[in-house]
Order: sequence, then C-alpha cells, then structure tokens
Amino acid sequence: MSTTTKSLATRILWGLAIGVVAGVTTLGIGQFYPDALTSARSIATTLLDPFGQIFLRLLFFVVIPLVFASLASGITQLGRLDRLGPLAGRTFALFFANMAIAVTIGLIMMNLLQPGHHLAIGSQQLLMSEYGGSAQKAVDVGRGQPSMSLAVLVDMFMPRNLFGAFIGQNRGALGDVLPLILFAILVGAAATQLGEEKRARFQAGLDLICEVMTGIVGFALKLAPYAVPAMIYSVIVKVGVDILLTLSVFVVSCSVALLLHLFGTLSLWLRLFTRRRPLAYFKQIRPLLITAFSTSSSSASLPASLAIARDELKLSPTTAGFVLPLGATMNMSGTALFEGCVVLFVAQAFGVELSLAQQAVLMLLAVLSAVAVAGIPGGSLPLIAGLLVTFEVPAEGIGIVLGVDRILDMLRTTVNVGSDIVTATVVDARLRRNEEASP
Repeated sequence: MSTTTKSLATRILWGLAIGVVAGVTTLGIGQFYPDALTSARSIATTLLDPFGQIFLRLLFFVVIPLVFASLASGITQLGRLDRLGPLAGRTFALFFANMAIAVTIGLIMMNLLQPGHHLAIGSQQLLMSEYGGSAQKAVDVGRGQPSMSLAVLVDMFMPRNLFGAFIGQNRGALGDVLPLILFAILVGAAATQLGEEKRARFQAGLDLICEVMTGIVGFALKLAPYAVPAMIYSVIVKVGVDILLTLSVFVVSCSVALLLHLFGTLSLWLRLFTRRRPLAYFKQIRPLLITAFSTSSSSASLPASLAIARDELKLSPTTAGFVLPLGATMNMSGTALFEGCVVLFVAQAFGVELSLAQQAVLMLLAVLSAVAVAGIPGGSLPLIAGLLVTFEVPAEGIGIVLGVDRILDMLRTTVNVGSDIVTATVVDARLRRNEEASP
C-alpha cells in the first residue's frame, strides 16, 4: 500500500469515527432536546444525504464499463487456453476451488450469525424508508419471483435484449449485471483465439478502459473521507444506534470467516495434498502474512512471496514463478468472501431474503467479480453495487459498510496472499509426485 493509499485509509477511518461519535452525541442530545434531533435529521436529509449520493453515484457510473472491461481483459490475458498445459490447468482449478470455498464459508457464517437481522423491526423500517421505498419494492419483487429453474437461469444470464438488460429500464436504477458478466466472458474467450498482435491490441484497449474507470473510482475515493462520516451520521440519527451493533456483528462475522478460511481450509489443503504440517508451514510463511497485513496489497507482497517460496519452502522456481504472480492478480479468495458477505448482510438489513439457489448464484458471481477487480484500488465497491442490484437489493446499501471496509481490507489481503502461497505449494507437490511416478 502506497503512502497516499495509507493516508486515505487513515482519513476514512477517522471520518468513520467522527461520524459515529457525532451521530451518537446527537442522539444523546435529542433525548433532552427533541427539536435538536429533528433539526439534525432535516440537515442530514437536505445536505448530507445528497453529498453521500454524489460519492455513491460516481461509483455507480463505472459499474457497467468496469465489469465488462476488467473481466474480458482478465480472460484475454490468458492467451490460447489449449497451450497452457497441465500446470495452468491445476492452478486455475485450485484458484476457483479456493475462492468458491471461501465464499461458501462467508455465506454460511452470514446465515448462522445473521448480522443484518440484529436491526430492530422499527429500525429496519426506518432504514428501508430512507431509500424511497426501493427496499420495500425489492422485497415485493423478490416474493413475486418464480422459483429457480433452468429456464429462469437461462433468462437471468441470457436475456433476449442484452443491452436493454444491463442498461436498465429507468435512469434511477442500475441495470442487470448478470448478462454483462456472461457477455464479457464470451468476449474474452473469443479474444484468446485471436492472433498474438491482435490479441495484444485488444487487451491494451480493455486495459485502457479499466485505467480510465479506475481514475473515476479514484475521484470517488477522494470524497470518501467526507462522504463516509456524512452517510454514517445520517443513518445513525435517523435509524439509531442499532446500526452500530449490526455493523459490529458484521465485522466480527466476516473476520471469523476470513480466519477460518486461512487457517482452516488451507490447513486441510496442506494436510491432504502435501506432506507439510500446517503449524510448521504457517510459521515459515509468517513474515509473508505480516507483510500482506501491513501493506494491504497482494502486488506489494509478491516479492516476499517469491523469496519465501524459494528460500523457505523450496518450491520449484517454475511453479512459484507461474502461480504466485498469477495468483496476485486472480486468486482473490478474501475479496470474494468479503463481497459475498456484504451482499448477504445488506440484503438481510433491508429484509430481502435470498434463497439457497440465489446464494449459489451469488457464490459464482462473487468469484467472477473478485477476479475482475483484482489489482484495482477500490474496484470492488462498484462491483458489489452491481451484485446488490442483481439480487434486487438497493445499491445505496453499500454506504452502510463503506467505513468498515477499510478495517477488513488488511485481513482479506492476508487471506489473498496466504491462499496464493498455499496454492503454489499444492501445485508444486502434485507436480513432484507426478514426476516421481513417471518412469
């Protein structure tokens, strides 16, 4: 993490703290002077909410182009899939399994603890009313939807009118992201079949779009230290302190899920697929995990990953040189877990119940979106907004968790980096066994 990014994260956290303290103080004053609380709510509605919307809508602006360009670019850069060989096949399979398991753990944790349901009925109704009835509309739409079937699934991913689906029917709502994700995958897969020069030009164009969209996300993030306290203050003075308890349960739930994946799932992988002892292994990679936690950057941790793979773990240079750089841009299990948790948490807070079939779709989309935004600072925010809309949840709900996103960022980066090094270790162990078994 650069000095600028660290400074921004610190300012966002300070903004969150200031907003919480100001909101709780206003509620306290309102107990003795109700008119003061009424005035504060009026100011929040007329001034703070529109300011927060500027920040959110800058993120919403980039959802469609960022989803398409980043996902298509990620597929295109793989090149001819039939030429990648067994090393790539094992690596990609483990990447997908790692992220899918991580999201599943996160969703199970959210279903067990249900942090979004810690809001009192009155507080939930106030929160829903704050979004102009869009939350209640989402609940009604969800109740009226047909049960999940193959026909419904085909219609979700492959509508007759692609552009009409993701553009949306009115200017006040985001369009459907599901068809766009499938279209981006198809475009990327087709681009891998182009000649080397054409493919490079096509990818350069996609990367340029990503860079421009990232610039717009950067503009939004510059507003974050001011928008976060404005939004959290507004929610607290209108909904009450229940929202703080709900957020605290969410942070604890998400943190436990991340740690369970890092030290649970990956320990099982080490036991099942390698001859290494998990406790001794994690002691070996402890400097790497500390580096990832302190920098909050998979890319910044890559040199440490390569050094530990070479000096401590004695992995094959070929395996480490292929798996670790690729993992730093694709294997984002912590990010995928976080995205799944946020969508389910916000849905719970707004009273939108997601069925098991919908959560299965969410698992797949969280994996794809985590790959799509890898390496884009703040890029997960517009993608999460898109996922919320996909499941008929008000996209503005992302504002509830924005402040605590910075708190969880270091932990999920640690999980991302830990997953990369364990995946490299598993791939290396499997390749060595195959070499020993071959005559």
